[in-house]
Amino acid sequence: MVFQMVSLVLDVVAGLIAGTCLLRFLMQWQRITFQQPLGQFVFAVTDWLLLPLRRVIPPWSAWDLSSLVGAFLIKLVQYTLLWLLAGGQSALGLLPLVSLLGMAQLVVSALSALVLVLAVLSWVNPGSPMYSLAERLCEPFLRPFQRLIPLIGGVDLSPIALLLVLQLVGMVLAQLQMSWLN
Repeated sequence: MVFQMVSLVLDVVAGLIAGTCLLRFLMQWQRITFQQPLGQFVFAVTDWLLLPLRRVIPPWSAWDLSSLVGAFLIKLVQYTLLWLLAGGQSALGLLPLVSLLGMAQLVVSALSALVLVLAVLSWVNPGSPMYSLAERLCEPFLRPFQRLIPLIGGVDLSPIALLLVLQLVGMVLAQLQMSWLN
């Protein structure tokens, strides 16, 4: 029971920090200003990790690689602590791969939540600043689906298709992670 409690706390803390690193990556990639409350939150949560990493890892084009590395390092620390707590029974060499899969699962979960927020805001308050922010963050992921799926009765079904694909990817990632841990 102690393992499950520690695992839950580590998952929440690592998910918050790594997810915020990934959000910072996405916001910089989409050139979204950080001069708003969400941007200030992202800076507050990630600066302690990403500013030192930026001294070592330069950006590549519009890609902030230090944000990706930071998210990976947080997940690696999470899984290393869980591995130590479990007695170090599985292979230590698999921790980077399991951490990479954990980061991919975090991306799938965060993007799914973001698409759901976008869908709800499109019905409730499409004129809000939060809606335009969510729309800009989701746009690169929705665009391929919007090209393939026409509007049906004026309704955009691309978020549903994206959510379906994300859920399938999440299931595959979870199965891979479980097979590597056992």
